[in-house]
Amino acid sequence: MNTAFQPQIILLREGTDTSQGKSQIVSNINACMAVAETVRTTLGPRGMDKLMNDGRRTTISNDGATIMKLLDIVHPAAKTLVDISMAQDAEVGDGTTSVVLLAAEILKEVKDFIEDGLHPRIVIRGLREASQLACKTIEKLAILREGEEFRALLEKCAGTALNSKLIARQKHLFSPMIVDAVMSLDQQFCDIKLIGIKKITGGSVTDSQLIDGVAFKKTFAYAGFEQQPKHLSNPKILLLNVELELKSEKENAEVRITDPDQYQSIVDAEWNIIYEKLDNCVKCGANVVLSRLPIGDLATQYFADRGIFCAGRVATDDLDRVSKATGAAVQTSVNGLTADVLGECTLFEEKGLGDERYNFFKGCPKAKTATIVLRGGGEQFLEETERSVHDAIMIVKRTLASRSIVAGGGAIELELSKVLREHARTIVGKQQLVVTSFARALEVIPRQLADNAGIDSTDVLNLLRKEHATATDGAGMWMGVDVLNEGICNTLDVGVWEPAANKLNSIAAATEAACCILGIDETVRNPQSEKPGAPSQGVGLGPGGAGRGKMVSEAMGGGGMAGMMGRGMRKGVNKFKGRGGA
Repeated sequence: MNTAFQPQIILLREGTDTSQGKSQIVSNINACMAVAETVRTTLGPRGMDKLMNDGRRTTISNDGATIMKLLDIVHPAAKTLVDISMAQDAEVGDGTTSVVLLAAEILKEVKDFIEDGLHPRIVIRGLREASQLACKTIEKLAILREGEEFRALLEKCAGTALNSKLIARQKHLFSPMIVDAVMSLDQQFCDIKLIGIKKITGGSVTDSQLIDGVAFKKTFAYAGFEQQPKHLSNPKILLLNVELELKSEKENAEVRITDPDQYQSIVDAEWNIIYEKLDNCVKCGANVVLSRLPIGDLATQYFADRGIFCAGRVATDDLDRVSKATGAAVQTSVNGLTADVLGECTLFEEKGLGDERYNFFKGCPKAKTATIVLRGGGEQFLEETERSVHDAIMIVKRTLASRSIVAGGGAIELELSKVLREHARTIVGKQQLVVTSFARALEVIPRQLADNAGIDSTDVLNLLRKEHATATDGAGMWMGVDVLNEGICNTLDVGVWEPAANKLNSIAAATEAACCILGIDETVRNPQSEKPGAPSQGVGLGPGGAGRGKMVSEAMGGGGMAGMMGRGMRKGVNKFKGRGGA
């Protein structure tokens, strides 16, 4: 067929880079493996820390999600690993390093199949089949604990999450503290935002404490604050969203008077308004007045003269936690205040911690919140401690919801690997190789745990494979890496426990990320659009688009219909001939 008169289709702008085919998939796999190498050494109790500096701020951490977030990854496919790490942190809180290593190892194992010409869709099918079997096996092997054992289970899960953190040596202090904080929440919603974490520089980490109620930093105060009481027993607490400050009229208000004596009545009216507000607060019987908005010097002195504590500009989250703990309702007006809107607690006090002063509300009868006060020598240490405590809180929350656990230390991964190898022998076809590769990829967790602890990973893996393959009494399935004694042990017996939801989410997310990357066979990248100040390359269909006032083909760089027919073609524009634009 003569194609001389067929239209030439304009696809891409000049300078656009395209990569496609097998080489593109392999390139994406290599990029993901490079990202995993960055966080590989942070896994486990003997993992190393990373120091990251962006020119303004220095961060020291071994938390996978924190490291991935701070890495300036520009490769579009490798950013998928950042996404699954963030998702694991939001969903479970722990296992953020494991999910990145697992996804990269899966890609590494199937890389040879792609290079040998096996179609990516066959590989993806095999990976999804292996992932589903692994998740079903975890659900079958998971152990349920109820009653008095459940409290010990929560503490051990929190301790396991802290094992790889900076405060691992103080886990016996923090584990009960974290469990108590989560158990104090409303179990129906379990909103961890109601657990306040306050960092105070100075002192030892062992000075950290749990406040059964609310604690927040003293807010800005005017003169007269020193005369207010700093220790109140059984106080009544009033929460406001009202500004208690003497304000003049705004918006250039104009008041015309005929007699100079009338000016005093206008000034008196302003004072009467503020005094009426303050009188209403006192008459309701409150001993502590907190407001989200400023409380001025007049109100501060007024309350001090009547033995009432006040604080303005209280942060919204702190005010919400005081409301939850004391039962007080936040008021937007001081008119019609009644006793039922007031909160109460056993003790209110203000005392110094480090260089700062803090307000404490203790013995709250309706406590659905808690505050963890962290102490430490430096700001970076406190920030890493906060991240560690947050991860442990998330783990306890997930364990409360699922109530099922599995043994850590690489034990569950080795057992899943054994099950998948046995299942692979029953598969006829190429997917047998893919399922076997998935089983090999799971061994990256125990191998890396051993490597990071300075143990010969080859010997450890051989011992673990033998134990899992020959175990008949069910105890062998929980054999994992013993990083303390440099060998193997029954991690279930020694208390290395993790919630089953952690492993389920980790395997599912890693598999989906690997399948997503394997399903990409072309990358289109326009270097011109990456330059600073470059205009948008998209087709503008609205008033703000780059192609405003242009035909769609012209906005795409084709020069309108003239470009479609080959006239006015610029040098270097990518083009090809086809039938009807197909």
